[in-house]
Amino acid sequence: MSLACGVPILECVYLAGCFRWAWKRCTYIGAYDSELWELASYEEFEPIPRICRVVLAVYEDDLSTPLWAPPGGYGLNLDEVIKKVNYEETGGQAPPYLIYVDHQANDIIMAIRGLNLGKNRDYRTLLNNRLGREMFDGGYVHHGLLKASRWLLNKESVTLVELIRKYPKYTVTFAGHSLGSGIAALMTIAVVKNKESLGNISKDRLRCYSLAPARCMSLNLAVRYADVIHSVILQDDFLPRTSTPLQDIFGAVFCLPCLLCNRCVLDTFTSEKKKLKDPRRLYAPGKIYHIVERRFCSCGVFPPEVRTSVPVDGRFEHVVLSCNATSDHSLLEIEKECTKALEMLKENLVDVPGEQKMERKQSIAQDRKQEYKDALERAVTLNVPHALLSENEIIDDGETDEDAIVVDAEGNRIPPKYEINPERSESSTGKKSTNWNTRIGQLFHSSSSGEQAKKGKKVEDQPSSSSLNGDGGDNNAVG
Repeated sequence: MSLACGVPILECVYLAGCFRWAWKRCTYIGAYDSELWELASYEEFEPIPRICRVVLAVYEDDLSTPLWAPPGGYGLNLDEVIKKVNYEETGGQAPPYLIYVDHQANDIIMAIRGLNLGKNRDYRTLLNNRLGREMFDGGYVHHGLLKASRWLLNKESVTLVELIRKYPKYTVTFAGHSLGSGIAALMTIAVVKNKESLGNISKDRLRCYSLAPARCMSLNLAVRYADVIHSVILQDDFLPRTSTPLQDIFGAVFCLPCLLCNRCVLDTFTSEKKKLKDPRRLYAPGKIYHIVERRFCSCGVFPPEVRTSVPVDGRFEHVVLSCNATSDHSLLEIEKECTKALEMLKENLVDVPGEQKMERKQSIAQDRKQEYKDALERAVTLNVPHALLSENEIIDDGETDEDAIVVDAEGNRIPPKYEINPERSESSTGKKSTNWNTRIGQLFHSSSSGEQAKKGKKVEDQPSSSSLNGDGGDNNAVG
């Protein structure tokens, strides 16, 4: 009798739990991801709408007769378009791209377009990945996007070096949308680690803008390179939030809502601590600018506001069940909202003397530098796998592990004493042409797929110290 009475109670508890979970998931909106972040300043957000228009221009077949131009046009001087490469010229190795010199902004821009749903070769780039396959400096990256970035550097490094030497005071910007965003981010990392191979450019002249970014690198890398890589996300965009491998998303494109719902359920019942402990889990790169324009239970959109942070925990971990999850991925929508947000930021600016403006810029730069440092310390505090320590940071025991990865103040890796080779450093001063397959092969480590499968899951979850030290090379270099 007592057992029969208890069954309805258990059913009610179960139904109440399901209802509570469904309510939380259905009422979760993208604005919650950044509700505690600071608002972006006009100075730091000012380049983004301009970069959006340059990337959007790559989608045009003929810039002289544009079809997708936003109001006011792209703002490009066609005489300063150095190169515009289409699918036929890339041979499927990378998406189309454009190299442009913006003399008004003193900027050299390499812009890469996103996924073309009608091109099978773009799908191959996304499909060419496996968790834990490609390792760089203690973190994992997307293998297919890495191969595309390596091909682009091999093809265009000579052109970029010529432009850098011709305009020594200009900044160099890598930018991309969706598929191109991941390629641009990995190109930036490779150049930061090999600045001498790109005209010996300083790190403060390098920038990357990832628009609607794909999750292409592990958490420690995403935080470490937040000083040069900036991701722009519009409200509910699904791609930066979907932690499932990209090949699963586009392999099930006809059932994308079902896949997102299943991923939503799985992530809901996976603890935050477990997510942070997985070194192979990929994330959106760098510092994030989140454009918010919708509120809970609101009709229509509000004036957009831009929130920014270098998040570590709670880094866009929840898929938003929204009818705008795919439309917010459109570059046209991102450019429109970025322009509106910049106009609002400009209206809120107070007209102050030039000296005070300079002091404000210095104050913002100092705040962002402190924010970046705090994010690195937070990653170490949360025991993120392979989180990097600066040589200026004091370790409690006063000693470091021989196999630990340590970086200097500029973010460059300091090798252990046994890795230092004077003969090799002397040979690096030669004037031979740069081979980015070799350069990146020294930084990235590809594990052998057959041996890894035989060794089992434990080997994939716990990479060897030789991999962390960069002893391995990339056996899948593009020929």
